[in-house]
Amino acid sequence: MILPRPEWYAAHRKRPFRVVLILCGLCTGLFSAGTATAASSFQLNDLRRLVHPSDPAISPDGKQVAVVVSTTGDGDDEPLQELDLVDVATGHRRMLVAGRRQLSAPHWSADASRLAFLAEDAQTKQTQVFIVAARGGDATRLTAAAMGVDSYRFSPDGTRIAYIAEDDAPDLDEEKKSGEPFRVADNDYLVRVRRTPWHLWVLPSAGGPAKRLTQGDDFSLSTDHQDSAQDPEWTRDGKHIVFTRFPNPYWAQSGKSTIASVDVADGKLDTIVGDEGSNDPHYSSVGNTLAFMRPRNGDLDNGNAVYTSTMGKAHDVTQALARHVENFAWLAHGEALLLVIPDGTQRSLWLQPASGGARRLDLGEIQVHPPLTLSNNGTVAFIGDTPTHPGELYVLDTLKSKPRRLTDLNAFVDQMAFGRNQTIQWKNGGFHEDGVLTFPANYVAGKKYPLVLNLHGGPADASTLAFSPLPQLLAARGFVVFEPNYRGSNNLGDAYQHAIVRDTVAGPGSDILAGLEAVKKLGIVDESRIGIGGWSYGGTMTTWLTTQSSIWKAAVAGAALNDWVMDYTISYYGQGDTHYFGGSPWTQGAYHIWRDQSPITYVRNVKTPTLILANVGDADVPIVNSYEWHRALRDNGVPVEFHAYPVDSHMPRGVAQNMDVSRRWVEWMVQHLNP
Repeated sequence: MILPRPEWYAAHRKRPFRVVLILCGLCTGLFSAGTATAASSFQLNDLRRLVHPSDPAISPDGKQVAVVVSTTGDGDDEPLQELDLVDVATGHRRMLVAGRRQLSAPHWSADASRLAFLAEDAQTKQTQVFIVAARGGDATRLTAAAMGVDSYRFSPDGTRIAYIAEDDAPDLDEEKKSGEPFRVADNDYLVRVRRTPWHLWVLPSAGGPAKRLTQGDDFSLSTDHQDSAQDPEWTRDGKHIVFTRFPNPYWAQSGKSTIASVDVADGKLDTIVGDEGSNDPHYSSVGNTLAFMRPRNGDLDNGNAVYTSTMGKAHDVTQALARHVENFAWLAHGEALLLVIPDGTQRSLWLQPASGGARRLDLGEIQVHPPLTLSNNGTVAFIGDTPTHPGELYVLDTLKSKPRRLTDLNAFVDQMAFGRNQTIQWKNGGFHEDGVLTFPANYVAGKKYPLVLNLHGGPADASTLAFSPLPQLLAARGFVVFEPNYRGSNNLGDAYQHAIVRDTVAGPGSDILAGLEAVKKLGIVDESRIGIGGWSYGGTMTTWLTTQSSIWKAAVAGAALNDWVMDYTISYYGQGDTHYFGGSPWTQGAYHIWRDQSPITYVRNVKTPTLILANVGDADVPIVNSYEWHRALRDNGVPVEFHAYPVDSHMPRGVAQNMDVSRRWVEWMVQHLNP
């Protein structure tokens, strides 16, 4: 799920989203038995077999890594999850917790004897904090938050747990909650009840009553469109807890976040970083240096920088990089930071000293996916993948070591034939640009193939050489797949990312077309059979480009933002769009810019057969965008199909719906491009 927001959005989400659809399902019969590559290439039914490791947490002594392992069950919606412990020396994996729903966020106690985690409580149906002995046994529920727990952390000595939970609406029964009018302010058009703020609590890790540390409606520790709240951060002496402070519980104003501290003893609040946009604070293990994220120079259209603050003075330690930082972690002794950085078509790991220049670590073809987790002895654990192997758990024993793979969860893919992929580069508009090209699984030199463009969303995301199911599914059907990056992408520095401001479609569109010309020069493309598709901002660029050219023989517009004015007015991010355009569309002088850069303005130019996919409860890109596009194409006689999914999310949820997205996407290209 990629969202059409400025880069600061990613910093406010706990788990970043991938560039392509992670489709988990099988549509029986999509590939015929006579397909030449069916026996060996990656197929839709293989998506059901994929295992997804996530949320790694290395023990303080560096001997074990806790990791959540998710597999596809027989049902339609919920994955089967377990919490495993992986031995760092041998790779031996043993199950510690199973049979839990919504399992996530393991954290170790300081002495490595216990593990806490989040999971749904069977009785209350809310996410709570549980704790279990590392040697095994039954888990004990610690919290009883009425609205569930979003995030938590052990205190440095392991005796307490701080957690963040949304307030329950006071003095209202369920009937009144759903019937009372509420004041419309920063909420999206799908909100049905007043949202309450998130606040901070603390309780003994051995069990006992919880103590509330923050309260009030004038700020919140999370917002309504985050995966979860950012973890609270304890000071080394355990006397204070530091957290990201948002103006209210609605995401629209989250770019104005600051960092605050609360005294655990008396509840006194202090602002420790007042610069707006600051978030995700983490103390070094020595000294009192605080590191945190903030859009570089406070400009919400720049990438995220990492700042450090000592004695109240903040400094951008990543300024020389002038590029987006996706994730960071302190080294064990606080002498430097590790950074995860989108880096061309790689997702790289960089070492950033507290002062001085950063350097890239050599990880070979392995792509790093946050979060990073470090032990007290400096061992680093992370989830990584390669172009032909999905996510596995890796460790770096030292920063000079090569990555070592600890798990073999997806071993079945190693016997498959994948479409070879490579980086392709070109120049346009004064920029050096790049993208990923995937060849058909059984590519034959000298033959020309139909081409499908797969456009990433964001727009501040990037296509990389990471394992990507959708391009491989298309490659298995005989397509060349091109995934271009375009201005606004976060992989080529702040200037490139910032170039989308007031140029949200025409500039990126020219980048994509210039990349297409570079692909054509390779002599592998049948230029009479070119399709285009994408989700979210990728859908936006799809609809825009179909208004600008008739070269496209098929299009898939997934959750496309087609009408900027309408989108600004009713979506949840609201204020985020104004940073692209420099002001509101409803004030004098700005309206024409928003209209000129909306694909819907030029929809009468479209001739391309289009498949539209969207969710009815999408507060990110409201489905009204898709209804407008569908009606306009129908009225103009353009072949179009529109399928809506009955879920309240930006992407379909559950195995069955993802199966359907996968099936329709691939079949639409097969139908119209005839590979």
